[in-house]
Amino acid sequence: MSSGGSCAWKRHVIEQLKLRDRVQRHAFEEIIHQYHRLLEKSDLQAVLTERYQGDKYDVQRGHDTSVAGDLNRNDALQHEMAQMRIKHQEELTELHKKRGELAQSVIELNNQIQQKDKEIQSNEAKLLEYQQQINDLEGDCRELRSYLQDLERANQTLKDEYDALQITFAALEAKLRKTTEDNQELVSRWMAEKAQEANRLNAENEKEGRRRQAKLQKELADAAKEPLPIEPRRRSTNSFSTSPENTETSSGVCAEVRVPSTALHVFEAHEGEVNAVRFSPGSRLLATGGMDRRVKLWEVVSGRCECKGALTGSNAGITSIEFDSSGSYLLAASNDFASRIWTVEDYRLRHTLTGHSGKVLSARFLLDNARIVSGSYDRTLKLWDLRSKVCMKTVFAGSSCNDIVCTEQCVMSGHFDKKVRFWDIRAESIVQDLELQGRVTCLDLNHDRTELLTCSRDDVIKIIDLRTNAVKQTLGAQGFKCGADWTRISFSPDGSYVAGGSADGALYVWNVLTGNVDRILDRNHNSAINAVSWSPSGTYVASVEKGSRAILWSDM
Repeated sequence: MSSGGSCAWKRHVIEQLKLRDRVQRHAFEEIIHQYHRLLEKSDLQAVLTERYQGDKYDVQRGHDTSVAGDLNRNDALQHEMAQMRIKHQEELTELHKKRGELAQSVIELNNQIQQKDKEIQSNEAKLLEYQQQINDLEGDCRELRSYLQDLERANQTLKDEYDALQITFAALEAKLRKTTEDNQELVSRWMAEKAQEANRLNAENEKEGRRRQAKLQKELADAAKEPLPIEPRRRSTNSFSTSPENTETSSGVCAEVRVPSTALHVFEAHEGEVNAVRFSPGSRLLATGGMDRRVKLWEVVSGRCECKGALTGSNAGITSIEFDSSGSYLLAASNDFASRIWTVEDYRLRHTLTGHSGKVLSARFLLDNARIVSGSYDRTLKLWDLRSKVCMKTVFAGSSCNDIVCTEQCVMSGHFDKKVRFWDIRAESIVQDLELQGRVTCLDLNHDRTELLTCSRDDVIKIIDLRTNAVKQTLGAQGFKCGADWTRISFSPDGSYVAGGSADGALYVWNVLTGNVDRILDRNHNSAINAVSWSPSGTYVASVEKGSRAILWSDM
């Protein structure tokens, strides 16, 4: 506290003491005045008493000398004296009463003075306490001012650093834009070169075809000049068999796509919800994954699925399934934040890839089968090397990744924020993104990887031409509704049909060319269909549901 403040409270205390003196002096002045009157009257009474006593003696002496003459006068005088005595006695009584009242007033005022003294002492103690508190608060205030100055200096330092970082960020952003533009230019040039190379290869193939045609025509002309006996070729008894198993080659390449119309086999696949289904490249095996933490392998024989075994090792429900291109390995993503790889032949767990901090919702082999890409609920994509069993790259996508598909150098991911992102594996950067009207539930590629199939929670299916990055076809149907954020749909092997399951348990099949629904199969599933897979041979379609049921479909 400053010296001016100290003088102010001292003056306040002095003024309060002077006010107390004035108030209490007024009360005591009245008491003293009454006391002086009492003394004066007491003195007057004493004088009158002495005078009356002298008069009494004089009267008695006069009475002895002149009793008879002065009898009347003495009676009057005695009467007067008696009256005066009575009056004086009353005044004395009144004065004694006043004296008692004044004494009581003095006692009460003394008590009040003592009480006031105690209050003054208490106030002085409080004043000292308040003074101490003021001194402490002044010390705290000085410390706070010092702390505030330190904070202001630190804030200024942070502001300077922020400005420097802002400048650096602006420079990096400009560099990123330039790099993105350069990357887009390189991609455009690469696409143009690929187109030129394709045109060149087409021209060479056409030239080679014409050369072979000319050679064949020449050989036929030469052969026509010399007719030779021709043996009739024996026709194989199995060449026109209509069995589905005989229509696919050993590699599972599509011979003819059959639009499903009949449920060949309805079976209980898992104990609980079935999330994923996938055919092997040869179409002989069907894999299903469920919330019972297992992947089951089924052999497709004569339109029925026979269980071959189960792949175990996952600690939570299976979310997606993928075979490698040879059908020797199976990759599954799981809710326990990991992806796992088994060998199909002996059902052995070969790799467990951990590193995500959320559910792994999708995992895919790259075309070289030596690397895989996984997408997770933790909003990241990870690239894994199966030779070293380590994560090579981690890319932050900004949104939960629901599904992934891959081409030679590009990874396409569908996300919860309604976007499909195109990633360059080599540069770890987004080449392009495409925003849909709903959360993306799944992606799929046609056989030659030129068209991308998307399904979203707005119940719309879109086909995107990857050569022009434009929407080629939009599919939908009244009654079709995605049942979950991970609903999977599938291209047919030749890309001419799309099969997808609805929340009401119906299987829809669209014709890509016309954009119309070709078939609606709604009599066999009891709950929402989670995933659909079309066999590479084109013969079968498999669907799984939120219940425990799986169905094998075909046109037979």
